[in-house]
Amino acid sequence: MDLRPFIRDIPDWPKPGVIFKDITPLLRDRVAFRAAVDALADHYRSANIDLVVSVEARGFIFGGALACALGAGFVPARKPGKLPWMKIKVEYSLEYGTDAIEMHQDAITKGQRVLVFDDVLATGGTIAATIQLVNALGGIVVGSAFLIDLTFLHGANRLKGYEVFSLIQY
Repeated sequence: MDLRPFIRDIPDWPKPGVIFKDITPLLRDRVAFRAAVDALADHYRSANIDLVVSVEARGFIFGGALACALGAGFVPARKPGKLPWMKIKVEYSLEYGTDAIEMHQDAITKGQRVLVFDDVLATGGTIAATIQLVNALGGIVVGSAFLIDLTFLHGANRLKGYEVFSLIQY
């Protein structure tokens, strides 16, 4: 199924010059949403995934559905101050400053096979930091998956050594 018609362009959001890729029309359409989750799951079905780690907030929507489709557990990777228990944190650079991502210290058991997911791959900083967290906890990153890859931002360059799979490329 061609999922591009379900992605809406929002010009100049969140700042002038940016064209935001809005996935809410895809989420609203039950056939398109199911097709996207199924296509992602089909790509990793034979990879024996134990956990799907996903980044807030839109990533949680697909990450949870993908984990269910794969028979895997789900682990949230969150912005600082959102997780209630003992956590580990990685700080990373953005084009306009720095940010950080956290996970609970017991989220991953050493040797578990992990798929990292986010809705959009842009510059790759958030996913690279999430992969660092998975590695720090002893997980084995099987791949990184995305609904959309903004290839013109070259985010995959920050993920060298890891599979990068996306359903839609711009």
